[in-house]
Amino acid sequence: MQPVSTTEPVSQPRRGVKKILLSYFYWTYPRGCFHYDVMVTLILIFIFLTPQIPGWSYGDKPSLIAGSVHPIQVIGDGSHGMIVTVAASDVNLDVRTTASKAVIKKALRKAIEPVTGDAVFVDDWKTVTDAQGNVTWEVRAHR
Repeated sequence: MQPVSTTEPVSQPRRGVKKILLSYFYWTYPRGCFHYDVMVTLILIFIFLTPQIPGWSYGDKPSLIAGSVHPIQVIGDGSHGMIVTVAASDVNLDVRTTASKAVIKKALRKAIEPVTGDAVFVDDWKTVTDAQGNVTWEVRAHR
């Protein structure tokens, strides 16, 4: 016959709230435990509920500017240079304009930006008539 133990199991001392919050901050809990699940749940709540909170804005609104209607052709011409062909109707500028170079450059950059990105600089441009008689802008740009 084996002797029966009369001692009670040793209980772990309770951790304070400060230690629990610090371990949440440093993400020290192993995957699958209760505290890990709590942390993941809090992150998901933050991700899905903050866009619905009035006054909380990340500033990531979609662009109100419509993209081009006609296809834009981009051809590389060197290390960072490119030739972008865009239909005249997609540029908010009349082909026969007498506007300043700065105004034309700004309008052309805005027209090609959806394809080339915002880190593009317009160097030169000219108008070209294609085989169907449509007027297009041929823009030389670089990154």
